[in-house]
Amino acid sequence: MRAILFSALLAVGHPALSHPLPENPQWLTYPGGDGPGKGKHILLIAADQEYRSEQAMPMMAKILSVHHGFDCTVLFGVNERGEVDPTLPVYPEKGKEAEFRPHHIPGLEHLGSADLVVFFTRLLTLPRFEMEHIVKYVDSGKPFIALRTANHGFRDPLPYRINGQQVRWGEEVLGGAFLNHHGQWLADSTRGILVGEQMSHPVLTGVTDIWGDSDVYRTYAEGASLPAGCTALVWGQPLMGRRPEDPPNEKLEPLPVAWVKHWQTSGGKAARIFHCTMGSASDLKSAGLRRLILNAAYWGMGMEAAIHPARSVELVGDYHPLASGFDYQRIGVIPKSVSAYR
Repeated sequence: MRAILFSALLAVGHPALSHPLPENPQWLTYPGGDGPGKGKHILLIAADQEYRSEQAMPMMAKILSVHHGFDCTVLFGVNERGEVDPTLPVYPEKGKEAEFRPHHIPGLEHLGSADLVVFFTRLLTLPRFEMEHIVKYVDSGKPFIALRTANHGFRDPLPYRINGQQVRWGEEVLGGAFLNHHGQWLADSTRGILVGEQMSHPVLTGVTDIWGDSDVYRTYAEGASLPAGCTALVWGQPLMGRRPEDPPNEKLEPLPVAWVKHWQTSGGKAARIFHCTMGSASDLKSAGLRRLILNAAYWGMGMEAAIHPARSVELVGDYHPLASGFDYQRIGVIPKSVSAYR
């Protein structure tokens, strides 16, 4: 009932609902209702070409705003017509390098208004001024979450240097970059294994089951481990198929798929970071994974006291994500207006 009322109020522009950003056809805003997040702003960035972040991030924004009270904004990667376009290439076509156009995410100038940012990007080539908005936020000491392809979210290094050294987004800021698929891409799936020694960590509160049909990413070399300062919360066991009941692939060891860490900014602040290499739109049909990310948002903003296993992660409205992959015509991925994802 609350979700229906929320949608109705949005439809008529109810004056009681406010939001830190103005409404704009280039992004989506979701004013928060009552809840622990009242007065906090979460900004989610959907700009990948493979895992349907354009469907996943609005879905998460609705949960965060309706059930938890956070004001949410979703920014998208768009084409020259202003349409959400996951089909844009990430590399120039050979022989047509001069025709390659950079990507564009309208609204990045509003990152400074966010209390938390969720990154879901992949191999973007952004104008320098847009990358500078990202760097300013990352170096602010505020928390952020990175999902799935975000650990290789930018094709070029961000213009971010500390003590004269180039900062590496995946390896240093997030604690791991995509090295390869640990298993078979689009052929197996992942069973999340909660780390027993970390069950008292706030991010694992109430999390009981995680499964997704995306595969496990390898983020460090074989024989190595997560970098110092990273605390693994969930390990991912590759399965022998794309159903939750499929048996584990015993030839493939589990690897970390979710961890927390702190990022030391140029000013000496310690930003709370949560990175999860799961998080495709279909993965997020898992209530356990949604709860993991929800808890991480609370933890990131220092709101551990508000985490509770009974807090809702129920979907708001319909959610029927398209399949992952690049076969856009078969899958049904086409450029659409931003409003199509509300």
